[in-house]
Amino acid sequence: MPLKVAMIGAGSIGFTRRLMGDLLTVPEFADMHFAFHDLNAQNLDMVKQLAERDIRGNNLSATISASTDRRVSLEGADYVISTVRIGGLSAFADDIDIPLEYGIDQCVGDTLCAGGIMYGQRGIAATLDFCKDIREVAKPGALFLNYANPMAMLTWAANHYGGVNTVGLCHGVQGAQHQIASCVEQWAKREGLLGEDEKVHRRDIDFVFSGINHQTWCVKAVWRGIDLIPKLYELFTGHDKFPTTEKVRIDALKRFGYYSTESNGHLSEYLPWYRKRLDEVTKWIDLSSWINGETGGYLRVCTEGRNWFETDFPNWLAQDPPQFTQEKRSEEHGSYIIESLETGRVYRGHFNVVNNGAIPNLAADAIVEVPGYVDRNGINIPIVGDLPLACAATCTASINVQRMSVHAALTGDRTLLKQAMLHDPLTGAVCDPEEIWQMTDQMLVAQAEWLPRYQKSGAIDAAQAELEAQTANGTRVHRMVGFKGTARQHTKTVEEMAAAKEESRKNAQAADKGKMTTNA
Repeated sequence: MPLKVAMIGAGSIGFTRRLMGDLLTVPEFADMHFAFHDLNAQNLDMVKQLAERDIRGNNLSATISASTDRRVSLEGADYVISTVRIGGLSAFADDIDIPLEYGIDQCVGDTLCAGGIMYGQRGIAATLDFCKDIREVAKPGALFLNYANPMAMLTWAANHYGGVNTVGLCHGVQGAQHQIASCVEQWAKREGLLGEDEKVHRRDIDFVFSGINHQTWCVKAVWRGIDLIPKLYELFTGHDKFPTTEKVRIDALKRFGYYSTESNGHLSEYLPWYRKRLDEVTKWIDLSSWINGETGGYLRVCTEGRNWFETDFPNWLAQDPPQFTQEKRSEEHGSYIIESLETGRVYRGHFNVVNNGAIPNLAADAIVEVPGYVDRNGINIPIVGDLPLACAATCTASINVQRMSVHAALTGDRTLLKQAMLHDPLTGAVCDPEEIWQMTDQMLVAQAEWLPRYQKSGAIDAAQAELEAQTANGTRVHRMVGFKGTARQHTKTVEEMAAAKEESRKNAQAADKGKMTTNA
């Protein structure tokens, strides 16, 4: 009987077809069944049509079913993959716009900081619902592969409270490995160690990364017997591109001695030092690409991409299908994990798992990103060893925020959520406690429909009442906010921001006709 892979959030612009195509490069999976689920019926239908066209174009016997009923898609599944964005683009706009009113400038807002914490509150509630359905209708022992952000929080909730074996997957480590390989290639050519036509691929370097998702540190990199770690700052500052595009990551490398995932835009909002002064944000970012730090950059590209998908769908459907070949197989871990578990072919990657001592100087209950090996016996995680102390301190600060955020989401605890915000590195660097309290209440009220546990606990009503009382007695916070790092190089008052926010919300709602879209 063919394997069944259920995909939650399958109305995805990119991830669904990419992951399906990766799996169908494996000969043993030619007849695999894919069960697509999304709440957005229109997007789901479009992706299904494209995916079926791709299968026909590769002369495979794989099949697809699609349903807006999650339990139908999960029934009998061997593997479950999640790529959801709970609340869609309109909730995402709140993650970016409301903190910006308080001076918190985010590029991505999907992992930590104020936006990532609220994104986690929505996602944790949904993830626990997914886990309940997986336990009840999927095959016993079905493996849950989570691609959704905030990666650590959702994987934490699923493993500790959802009762489902869950592995979090990200491509940030691969991206950093490619960057280091590029640095080595340029340096080696300057030193005469490499011919002009020779290349250095990430697989040519023996790597170990260790830490937490999006803050995973390169603690080992050896090329041709050369220990690259002491040379990384020299290699990155000597690169022809990265001193412009990766200013935050290179500065962190200078201070810590180790290079971190993820992008410049991501890392800049997890640390308290680079985005706390709006008039200095442009010092640390580069506008050649959103991922280098543009304010609200990911929200912008997601909105544009969703509109593009709907507008260009007929053209995409008319195109020749991609060919599923090993050469075109992506570096996403998911297909390789399933291949190894089913065939025994060994795969090594970096996975997000419960720590349990893999990094002894990080909390045992935390979700860490570390090397792992997969074969027919399962996913095997070695003891990696202690992180360097400065790297461990930075990760621990984030882990404490993650732990509080997960526990707040489980119970709808408004006070604990505010305390998580208070301890977030960038949020705490920008805002005073009362600003954080009022901002959190504002976000709870704005996103109430996606926060059932906060509704049940009475937290939403309490937040609304508190905001109204503060407005009435004149203690409501007013901040000046800036749009540094975008085309708008000026500041706006809160009142002017409200008009801009409403325009942003209308654009997001127009692009987001459903209530579950991809993280891709």
